[in-house]
Amino acid sequence: MPLRDIVIFPHMVAPLVVGRKKSILALEDAMEKRTEILLVTQKDSAVDDPEEEGIYEYGTLASVMQLLRLPDGTIKALVEGKKRAKIVSYVPHDSFLQAEVQELDDQVEKTGELIAYERELRKFFEEFASGNKKIAKEVVKSVSTIEDPVKMLDIICSHLPLKTDEKQEILECDDVITRIEKVLEVIHREIELAELEKSINAKVKMRMGKTQRNYYLGEKVREIQTEMGQNEDGLDEMGELEEQINKKKMPQLARDKAIKELKKLKNMPPMSAETTVVRNYIDCIVNLPWQKKSKSQLDIAKAEQILDEDHYGLEKTKERILEYLAVQTQVKKIKGPILCLVGPPGVGKTSICRSIARAMGRKFARLSLGGVRDEAEIRGHRRTYIGAMPGKIIQSMQKVNVANPVFCLDEVDKMSMDFRGDPSSALLEVLDPEQNSAFNDHYLDIDYDLSEVFFITTANNLHGIPVPLQDRMEIIQIRGYTEQEKLKIAEGYLVPKQLEANGFAKGDIMLTDGAILEVIRRYTREAGVRNLERNIASLCRKIARDRLKKNEMAKKYRVSAQSAVKFLGTPKYRYGLAEEQDEIGLTTGLAWTEVGGELLQIEATLMPGSGKLTITGKLGDVMQESAQAALSYVRSRADLLGLESNFYQKLDIHVHVPEGAIPKDGPSAGITIATTLASALLRAPVRHELAMTGEITLRGRILPIGGLTEKLLAAKRGNITHVLIPKDNERDLADVPLKIRKSLTIKLVEHMDEVLEHAIVLKEGEAVFKAVASNGLTPNREVLGHNSAH
Repeated sequence: MPLRDIVIFPHMVAPLVVGRKKSILALEDAMEKRTEILLVTQKDSAVDDPEEEGIYEYGTLASVMQLLRLPDGTIKALVEGKKRAKIVSYVPHDSFLQAEVQELDDQVEKTGELIAYERELRKFFEEFASGNKKIAKEVVKSVSTIEDPVKMLDIICSHLPLKTDEKQEILECDDVITRIEKVLEVIHREIELAELEKSINAKVKMRMGKTQRNYYLGEKVREIQTEMGQNEDGLDEMGELEEQINKKKMPQLARDKAIKELKKLKNMPPMSAETTVVRNYIDCIVNLPWQKKSKSQLDIAKAEQILDEDHYGLEKTKERILEYLAVQTQVKKIKGPILCLVGPPGVGKTSICRSIARAMGRKFARLSLGGVRDEAEIRGHRRTYIGAMPGKIIQSMQKVNVANPVFCLDEVDKMSMDFRGDPSSALLEVLDPEQNSAFNDHYLDIDYDLSEVFFITTANNLHGIPVPLQDRMEIIQIRGYTEQEKLKIAEGYLVPKQLEANGFAKGDIMLTDGAILEVIRRYTREAGVRNLERNIASLCRKIARDRLKKNEMAKKYRVSAQSAVKFLGTPKYRYGLAEEQDEIGLTTGLAWTEVGGELLQIEATLMPGSGKLTITGKLGDVMQESAQAALSYVRSRADLLGLESNFYQKLDIHVHVPEGAIPKDGPSAGITIATTLASALLRAPVRHELAMTGEITLRGRILPIGGLTEKLLAAKRGNITHVLIPKDNERDLADVPLKIRKSLTIKLVEHMDEVLEHAIVLKEGEAVFKAVASNGLTPNREVLGHNSAH
């Protein structure tokens, strides 16, 4: 009977589970005839029906002591080895393997040498058995009482943890002394291994505390590797980390820090909480792009083409980017510029940052600062805190994986501060070209070079940005779009984008210029184009529904101004806020808001009273003071305007700015309020097609204002034809688009008297200033100034 993975020695009793048909028949035959059976080990245990060549020649003759049939059809047999035997030849048989065998005689003469070997074997076996709990004490006792050296040798072999081929080799050995030598060699080896294991266990237990028992087996493996000298060659986790550190291009200081932390990590127990912290820190250092850069494209013409493709207008911004690129072509290294794009929502501040990255061939990183109020968001937390992480700047650098991206810090004016610190102060270091070459993140605790990053910040207004932070950036104001620019943007970008998004093919919907202008004028009031895009999307959706309802999938639509109103419903805004006729005590002013310029009507009414001035419309302190200054100016001009010198004592004056729910402030409405008061007191109307802006002083001088471009855009949008602006704002007219300047009649004024002469509508032959001074002079500025002071 061939055996799998087991060698039976003489005098050895072993249970065998037999499942092969031939083997079962051989066992039954031996049991029935009460004959011995030859148990031979097969060479390959995977072979189910071995041939003669697949079976060893040497085996053991055994008697079958017991057979037990199991429910699954297999047989459990108890066999006892009797003698070694060798197969001489195979005898054919239908049911099982049959062979002619030669019994091997193991009778030996007891010489002095054999006795010495026998004692040595017995002694070492007892030593081995004392350290091996698997060998029962009864076995050791029985071995010590056996006098026959061959029997003792066979019993010892049956209890040794040997491989199958080693056992077979010992079984095949004819010389007893040689067999004893081989067994002694095995026992020596096992004793040494047991001692080594005992030594490893002792070393491990010395290191282990109560909390470390869980990874006891892992420590054993580590000690085994150390003893076998495999720790250096094994590509374990530590080895991979060390390889990453060595391969990474980084400053020496960062490399030294990483190696130091790695040494600390190697000596830490794997289950320690600190292990994860150190591991994450090393990963952070290794994953940072210290010296990896993307190659910038320095083709000015191509960069200009990309910027023009993506954005219509924004000339100043594009000009500054192209200047930077031009300088970079001339010098190898330049400190990254820090631009701040300030403008109303929807004008394309964030999207132009992406275009800049594309034009330069650099990667793009964006970080929104809206609502950030913790300084650690920018600088990170120190590693002493649980769950500490690097700041958003370092995290963004890890994501883009280059040291010179275009980095957009969005909504820089929306940051707030609380007890955890001021994030805008942390940005001072990031956005200072002189300091950001050594940016120190609290988590990283190593200087990181941000000097090659092209930082661009965006904001809706400058009021929310601290002055020191403004000082570090080059401010570029982005004005709102004109009607014509919005028309071009809609035709070239918004309409094709929304057609595709709503499942229309090119040419399915054709919006006329009139339709787009109708949407711009009567359905949106904004500096940017977000609401315009929403309304175009709404048009597409309504046409899609109409198409499906009528089941005319191939129908082409042409949308005119009239059909745009049909699809979009009642217009939301009245186009042209200018009054339709001249009114007494009503003047149109120009105001600046976060969404662009606006027209602002200021009205005044007079009532009999005692000289009380009431100002309403949710006005701020500065605007209320402007109203006081305007009234003081009018009172100082009472004689010249033909008013009674004590008119203010008999009247109550109420100044109101409509849209009372909206807060309003600023000094630029000063001349508008003064004109309104003069109109009401003189009972003369103000020109309805004229708007004005300017700050007034008590002497009537007009001071410059801000936001001129946005205000003139609002004037054009509101059908205003004439605008009065301060003389000192003449320098700002260069920034106003040429089309706007040509479409408006702009008058530069220095004094309030000029404003009244332009604004007040009088009957033919009448003059605003009717009186003549007592010294016979006409009222000129010097005299007026003297009267005002008086």
